[in-house]
Amino acid sequence: MGVKSTREATMKAILELAREDEKIIIVSPDAVAAARAVPFQKEFPDRVIEVGIAEQDAVDVAAGLATTGMKPIVVSYAGFLTMRACEMIRTFIAYPGLNVKLIGLNGGMLGGEREGVTHQFYEDVGILRSMPGVKIITPADAGQAYQAAKAMMEIDGPVYLRLGSGREPEVFPEDTPFAFGKIREVVHNGDDVAVFASGFIMNRAIEAVEQLKNEGINATLVDVSTVKPLDSKAVAAVLERCNCAVAVEDHNIYGGMSSAICEVACHFHPCKVRRLGLRDVYPRSGVAAELLDAYGLAVQDIVDAAKDAMSK
Repeated sequence: MGVKSTREATMKAILELAREDEKIIIVSPDAVAAARAVPFQKEFPDRVIEVGIAEQDAVDVAAGLATTGMKPIVVSYAGFLTMRACEMIRTFIAYPGLNVKLIGLNGGMLGGEREGVTHQFYEDVGILRSMPGVKIITPADAGQAYQAAKAMMEIDGPVYLRLGSGREPEVFPEDTPFAFGKIREVVHNGDDVAVFASGFIMNRAIEAVEQLKNEGINATLVDVSTVKPLDSKAVAAVLERCNCAVAVEDHNIYGGMSSAICEVACHFHPCKVRRLGLRDVYPRSGVAAELLDAYGLAVQDIVDAAKDAMSK
């Protein structure tokens, strides 16, 4: 289906909402161009606050705006937000539960081929998942990002939306519904094994499930687009049906979606869950697709993990 930009799709949604709601404002630490927010800035120049390369200041400014009833959105690279401004997010947004939205760019290895390892981030979900009150959305493609952006603006309190580099594979028709806080079964060939996928790895998960079908293994593929709060009961129901699973994400295996799936399995239905992600390593710079293949996120890796989960 091609490639589309989650950044452009998200900003299109926010611009549409801003035309109806004058309280929406963007706070940028030198990220207007990177976030594809230039059209917003041109239409609403007085509703963009540019603080320069100062993510901590951007978060603090957004917190102040939120206390006045404004609806600030902070946009920056995922790691610069969640690491450089980590304490500010925790203490000045999450702790008081302020209505600030955070958009992180270049999530995962798929996000960093132009800038390399310093600009590809695979700890962000784990960091924010540990913060009480912060909700996390990891859309699968541009169409889902567009709908997720609109959905997050209806939620009161802090929300983190994880985006990529702007060259994400299209996997669903643009009008595919997005439901915050819910998982969605993308493919249900059968209940031999469940495959849980989060974010822009979905195209590979779809291909892997099709390959499994061709080999006589009927899998259920689940899109986990809301990592927090996780739809635990629905995840548990899938695990009970399939009794084994693979959880795949473009993130390290600590603290992200795969950790969340394992926590549900431990609590509701103990079973074999194979986790695919970065295994405590820093990946090299390189072409996104080649990096995913090199670090255990190839289609064949998903297929092999599914077979291994079933064998146990």
